[in-house]
Amino acid sequence: MAAIDLSSPARSSPAPLSPRRGSLHLLLRRPRRPTLRCSLDAAPKSDEKTKSWKSLVNVAVSGAAGMISNHLLFKLASGEVFGPDQPIALKLLGSERSIQALEGVAMELEDSLYPLLREVSIGIDPYVVFEDAEWALLIGAKPRGPGMERSALLDINGQIFAEQGKALNSVASRNVKVIVVGNPCNTNALICLKNAPNIPAKNFHALTRLDENRAKCQLALKAGVFYDKVSNMTIWGNHSTTQVPDFLNAKINGRPVKEVIKDTKWLEDEFTKTVQKRGGVLIQKWGRSSAASTAVSIVDAIRSLVNPTPEGDWFSTGVYTTGNPYGIAEDIVFSMPCRSKGDGDYELVKDVAMDDFLWERIKKSEAELLAEKRCVAHLTGEGNAFCDLPGDTMLPGEM
Repeated sequence: MAAIDLSSPARSSPAPLSPRRGSLHLLLRRPRRPTLRCSLDAAPKSDEKTKSWKSLVNVAVSGAAGMISNHLLFKLASGEVFGPDQPIALKLLGSERSIQALEGVAMELEDSLYPLLREVSIGIDPYVVFEDAEWALLIGAKPRGPGMERSALLDINGQIFAEQGKALNSVASRNVKVIVVGNPCNTNALICLKNAPNIPAKNFHALTRLDENRAKCQLALKAGVFYDKVSNMTIWGNHSTTQVPDFLNAKINGRPVKEVIKDTKWLEDEFTKTVQKRGGVLIQKWGRSSAASTAVSIVDAIRSLVNPTPEGDWFSTGVYTTGNPYGIAEDIVFSMPCRSKGDGDYELVKDVAMDDFLWERIKKSEAELLAEKRCVAHLTGEGNAFCDLPGDTMLPGEM
């Protein structure tokens, strides 16, 4: 591949690279910052295999050169996420530092010959990359550095998500579905939605599905059953160590967890702490934060929105609390139990039990999110920021 001068002003379209299907080309555009785009132009021809395909779906991914994306993008391209009849255009957002790696990611995707993958585009300007996006998976965020206060990370990443919210508001589909993965994801999702007033607030999600998957795993191991026997698992609250894995409403083989696992002390203590601190233990063992399992949980989160929820079951996702039926403070993003009809939308589950143990912990996570919200008031249009975080409960993966 010939070197591309990102510092030059305008330039004519470069010569096409070696084509695979249709014409593969690189195009430099500069509406705001230098942007590199690599696209596959060919539309699927009408034949027995493709005539039943749906219309192309545009999926934008930030942090696309990172480890989580390295696992996720190939699942998206293969049809594992949106289905075997859903052609996809991947719109990948990186930074000036990652643009070379992003080219490599695009090359690998192209070389994998996924029939459903109709376009790969890469760039560093969200106002270009997010254009017409119907799904936005916001993975990229600054990691927490040595000695960095949590309030500083909230501000630094908050600025990233404020800008991305503005870009989505300006150029994405009016009904774009947004899943925020970059931490602290609940408050980043709040910042993003506050900066995107043209997009429904309920379209924004903070990823807590990995926490739900971890909780299901622990219950299944304790009960000696396969994980698919665990249902109705809710993670309440923040994606931090104040998160609340709900064993009161969860079921194993259709029975309440407390009827199957009678060790209440284990449920209240070891189970809860294991789920809350699972990320830290993984880092100690593996030497890095979770990437593959995070990618799997993003797949699960999307599939839960594009497929009908099984009768009587639900799933967890961090969503906007205004109008919630539980008495949780409004105007924050809080993980709660949801159901979907498979249309990309969801509704909150109303028929959940609540006891003092569960409610006390929910309120603790709520207080933390309200404190985070005060820290980023300058990014949500609510005046001057005031940081009074009660403690450092950030997940190890944010370090």
